[in-house]
Amino acid sequence: MGQTFDVAVVGAGIVGLGTTMALLKRRPGLRVVVLDKEPEVAAHQTGHNSGVIHSGIYYKPGSLKAKLCVSGARQMTAFCDANGVQYERIGKLIVATDASEMPALQTLAERAAANGVPGVTSIGPERMRDIEPHAQGVAALHSPNTGIVDYKEVSQAMRRVAEKSGAVFQLGAAVRGITRADPGVRIRTARGEVAAKYLVNCAGLHCDRVARMLGQHVDVRIIPFRGEYYFIKPEKHDLVHGLIYPVPDPRFPFLGVHFTRTVHGEVEAGPNAVLAFAREGYTMGRVSAGDLAGTLSYSGFWKIAGKYWRMGMGEFRRSFSTREFVRAMQKMMPDIAEADVYRGGAGVRAQAIDTNGALVDDFRLVETPVALHVLNAPSPAATASIAIGEYIAARAQI
Repeated sequence: MGQTFDVAVVGAGIVGLGTTMALLKRRPGLRVVVLDKEPEVAAHQTGHNSGVIHSGIYYKPGSLKAKLCVSGARQMTAFCDANGVQYERIGKLIVATDASEMPALQTLAERAAANGVPGVTSIGPERMRDIEPHAQGVAALHSPNTGIVDYKEVSQAMRRVAEKSGAVFQLGAAVRGITRADPGVRIRTARGEVAAKYLVNCAGLHCDRVARMLGQHVDVRIIPFRGEYYFIKPEKHDLVHGLIYPVPDPRFPFLGVHFTRTVHGEVEAGPNAVLAFAREGYTMGRVSAGDLAGTLSYSGFWKIAGKYWRMGMGEFRRSFSTREFVRAMQKMMPDIAEADVYRGGAGVRAQAIDTNGALVDDFRLVETPVALHVLNAPSPAATASIAIGEYIAARAQI
């Protein structure tokens, strides 16, 4: 036996880090180990997102996303204040580009009110142009408190707080197998064996696999969707003053191609949502035979592909063609041109799909006597990470 702990947290992304802090705050002196296969924290979803502190507008009232995003946004800015992490309340517009999008925009306004999102107002084209002179639309929602931050910097601060409270980090410790023990579990990693009375699975892109290692029946599978970004050239940064988002398609949990300023002074446009051929497929050329076989052998994938293949083909076209990507941008911002952008980075979203071919919209947690598995935690999980951690810590059977 290598080492024995009260709790093992698998995954050193921002949800795993928020959970670790919450466990130690709730139970000082608890022996907690954080395991991750990478040599640093926040190596995947956390470190590749757009850095937005979401306010809670989009999410169905009463859902975990709605509850935890609204409270989590307050907690995130308070954490940044307390730990010297730079952030900005830069404000956001959600723009209806034509009359057909007005009903969906009204639904978002109603959700913002029901969720208690502060400061959101409906505005017309004149006020919209005051805020974002180059945005085009018939109406918009203005959320002045939406912010931006670097979630890698947040995660590094979370690690420092967790270690100060007694957490042990074992990085470069890929989990290779988990077995039941008395009490708890034994976890075989690349760095040796760890025993724990309880396991919290925050493994993100690999969360369903970790759950299955412990014999958990999982009725979803993680299907990776790559989101690709473009940078706007510095001489065109004045096209975007804050955050400019489209009205999202209500059939999907993706927010559409949008414009985002970063705390480091860049301006991004994106992302699309294209099927990735590897769970860590940050480029089109990255292919994992095992990951791809897992996607293609899953009945839920073929059911959703059958319903939305046209949309999927459109996303692939935008992935290959800068011109097509810019056309999507021009719907909200006609002044942007192909010459104004260049390719940036990409992230991969760990999206759970159930056996019926439905994209799981809310956070999904599965609890057992020895483990709690986080099986769907895409956006706004970074915003809500401290609140999610507290939610998990309150339910962990320790």
